Amino acid sequence: MRTNLKAGKLDVIYENGFLRYISSGRDELIRMIYPAVRDAEWNTVDPVIIEETVGKEEDSFNIKLICSYRAGEIDFRAKYLIAGKQDSSISFEMEGEARATFRKNRIGLCVLHPAEAYAGKNCTIEHADGSVENSFFPEEISPHQVFLNIKSMRWLSGKINCSVTFEGDVFETEDQRNWTDASFKTYSTPLSLPYPVVLPKGSRIYQKIIFKASNLPDYSGLKEDVVCIRLLPDKRFRFPFIGVGSSSSAKPLSLKEIKILRSAGFDHYRTDIHLWSHDWIERADISHNESIELGLPLEIALFFSENIVSQAEIFVEWLISRKPDIARILLFHRDLPSTPDELAGQVIEIIRKEFPDLKFATGTNANFAQLNRYRPVDKGNDYICYSIHPQEHATDDATLVENLKAQEYTVRSTRSFAGRKGIVISPVTIQRRFNANISFIELPYNGEEVPPRIDCRQMTLFGACWTAGSLKYLCESDPDSITYYETTGERGIIQGETEPRWPGYFPSYKGMIFPVFHLFRFVLMHKNFSIIKNICSHPLLADCLSMSDDGEARLVIVNYTGAVQRVRLEGLAGMFRLTPLSGSNLGEAETNQKWNGLQYKKPYNASETFLIEPESVNFIEGWLK
Repeated sequence: MRTNLKAGKLDVIYENGFLRYISSGRDELIRMIYPAVRDAEWNTVDPVIIEETVGKEEDSFNIKLICSYRAGEIDFRAKYLIAGKQDSSISFEMEGEARATFRKNRIGLCVLHPAEAYAGKNCTIEHADGSVENSFFPEEISPHQVFLNIKSMRWLSGKINCSVTFEGDVFETEDQRNWTDASFKTYSTPLSLPYPVVLPKGSRIYQKIIFKASNLPDYSGLKEDVVCIRLLPDKRFRFPFIGVGSSSSAKPLSLKEIKILRSAGFDHYRTDIHLWSHDWIERADISHNESIELGLPLEIALFFSENIVSQAEIFVEWLISRKPDIARILLFHRDLPSTPDELAGQVIEIIRKEFPDLKFATGTNANFAQLNRYRPVDKGNDYICYSIHPQEHATDDATLVENLKAQEYTVRSTRSFAGRKGIVISPVTIQRRFNANISFIELPYNGEEVPPRIDCRQMTLFGACWTAGSLKYLCESDPDSITYYETTGERGIIQGETEPRWPGYFPSYKGMIFPVFHLFRFVLMHKNFSIIKNICSHPLLADCLSMSDDGEARLVIVNYTGAVQRVRLEGLAGMFRLTPLSGSNLGEAETNQKWNGLQYKKPYNASETFLIEPESVNFIEGWLK
């Protein structure tokens, strides 16, 4: 249930036990207050709401909530009392009990502070011993905890005085941009304490958070309900190389699949080679042959184990015999979070003896967090690399959209320590490929249920909308190369010539073209254009990727929501044409890789406001002013 609430002069959204977007007018003060239960492997256990009562007044509210958390060995139940008062204060109280003995890494309340609003801003911390520290939210992504041992915190948002006090545990703050979450998170219990912790049956946990805001302006009048997108043609970026990953299915691509994929216009083809595997040569040969048929150079993610030198020499023999066209080689170690310097130095020297012009990237196969905490040094590498996914902490649609901006932060922070080296992001996926708290590679999955690395949104319009947002924020931060998804299957851009393996969860069908394919096809058709920056007034509702060749402009405007959005464009001249890909014509696009929506194309005057359909991808052709 999603409900708009008021606490004095504060606006709040309540949804499924979470408070979201605590705001004063257009100023977001708190992104979210919510409870979190994390198991011994840092997996988030989703709540099941047992009882829920929402009392809503004109300028106050009271919520009573009982939730159950059950997954694996975890069995926890909690009662929550959430209140918003007329004095613009909000309290969030938790009383919980372990209904069985289990191990946990964290149970408690969390506060998310929006990074866009607070990065670089001052914050005063009161510690548990009563001492006070004047500090600040970091501008660049901090690899470690930002604030420690917190009893309360105070800061200014413009002229608004904000404070949060904590009871029941010791809290600290981390920079969630390490995992491409666009927030700083204040949580308990401190990571300096050993974990996981055994919580005996009957153990009780109590916590309370109180947020207060003062010096709030009187905000009257309705909020503007038009999404305004303003193009900034003077802020231009080169179009990065954009590639696709090979399918995790063992089945080679068919000729029909090759033909469809070639039409998308990608720049390279990623394949993972595990040099300790008994069949790595066979799998590498398949990828090599597919890259030739696709007409794409290989981006090889090369993984080593203990025998680095001998594995590198055997790989060189494979290169000499096959002579593949290679865009770059990403160097990783199976058991380490980031490329060890010794590995980089040895391997690059061995391979460049035979192939002096090959380009190398070092970094991590995991999250930006692993790169930020274990930064590679200069060992002859040409690039720094890391991967991106949006679901380290939460999985709902709203959170995935909120966190898109954080992808830009990771590139900016990487540039602060990369020197003159290029930046490679490979791959970007909508779901987490593996749990980096356990492993730094994908481990075989032998279960009968849907693997956790599969997300049914991959095949949906929302998945294409999220991808367009990812392209916007990454392309506007000027990386050298980005790799997205896989070619076929449940993690691909098309289903391909095989039936879906889990049709109850992932209801695709043989031959289905996913909406994200049409997004890439449109974007990559214009890779000779420049990326131009744009600013959107309501980026959690809709957003835009914009390209131009000085005169012509090509835009992709997406609607993340389930409601029609009104949009106004600033920066185009005369007339433009809009082609929607939406629920009303999706069936046609799913069966035709050449779909262009010609019969749905509509002309608009650049000065008029227009409507975009719910969860839609809208392709725009026009001219810059």
